[in-house]
Amino acid sequence: MIDAQRLEAIVREAGRIAFGQWPGAGHALDAWEKSPGNPVCAADIEVDAFLKRELGRLLPAAGWLSEETADDPARLAKGLIWLVDPVDGTRDFIRGRPGWAVSVALISEGRPLMGFLSAPARDEFWSGVSGQGAWRNGEPLAVSQRTEFAGARVPADSLPREDRDLVMVDKPNSIALRAAMVASGDADLLATLRWGYEWDIGAAALIAREAGAAVTDALGRALNYNKRDPRAFGLLISAPAIHSAAVGRLADRAAAIAG
Repeated sequence: MIDAQRLEAIVREAGRIAFGQWPGAGHALDAWEKSPGNPVCAADIEVDAFLKRELGRLLPAAGWLSEETADDPARLAKGLIWLVDPVDGTRDFIRGRPGWAVSVALISEGRPLMGFLSAPARDEFWSGVSGQGAWRNGEPLAVSQRTEFAGARVPADSLPREDRDLVMVDKPNSIALRAAMVASGDADLLATLRWGYEWDIGAAALIAREAGAAVTDALGRALNYNKRDPRAFGLLISAPAIHSAAVGRLADRAAAIAG
């Protein structure tokens, strides 16, 4: 059995390490671009190394898949893997904004078993355990019970013309935190129409599901993890009653982009 208290303590410590380098708290920033338009900072690397070491000690048999570590195909033979984004929302981190989080999920046979988000700049710690529920700062989470698609709240900076019957709410750069907003009932819908990586969504998708949200990719299909190609096309998380309407709204656009 995994030591859940030790696991939570490791993720919280990872959040503290990142916060100790966050410019929003007055700390000096060390950042560069991995490729044009793809920023990374020293906190990404330090948190990644800390988590790889400590989670490896906690569960030596588990594989590893992280944004900041070269992929090792040996993970594909593992029944358990750690899925990690050491700083999800790096752009907000670099700009001194609070919309970032450390994301850690434990995946068992392609399905999330446990998920954690440490967002110390927001004084938030999110957790979810498969079949047991989800929590923010120890308080149980429940998704909204919205039944009408029009008027649904979505974290966004702007909306396409065809979606202007929706309502914009605050959008953190971290996609994990946007998904968590649906879990907590602070938003009704999160939808993306681009290829993303498993480490971006593993923990938050579990938290949302355990809070009662409907969770799929942008085409309405179930999410799977520890794939050879660790990508998924889009993310669609919503109050259950509006999920089919959301899939329908996005269907033509999703099919065109996904090919």
